[in-house]
Amino acid sequence: MTTDHLTTEQRVTSGPEPDGQVGWGYGVGVRVGAGGPTEPVGRSGWDGGLGTSWANDPAADLTGILLTTQMWSSPLPPPVCQDFWANAYARILD
Repeated sequence: MTTDHLTTEQRVTSGPEPDGQVGWGYGVGVRVGAGGPTEPVGRSGWDGGLGTSWANDPAADLTGILLTTQMWSSPLPPPVCQDFWANAYARILD
């Protein structure tokens, strides 16, 4: 479920993110390229455009679930989602 099943070419042309940094497992996005401090390689999960986000990061021993009523207005996560993950990872480093 958390193993990327796309080739490099498939990730670039039709993966979940246009930069090819996220592959596709069985129903979840699988991070194959680092996307910043809150999106390390190996993290899997899914962000829902209707206000949800969940991820599992085995290397950090972290699982997070965010449920909101704030629908996304762009492909980028809203501030509440970005703040949630920034704070979750910051707590690991404390």
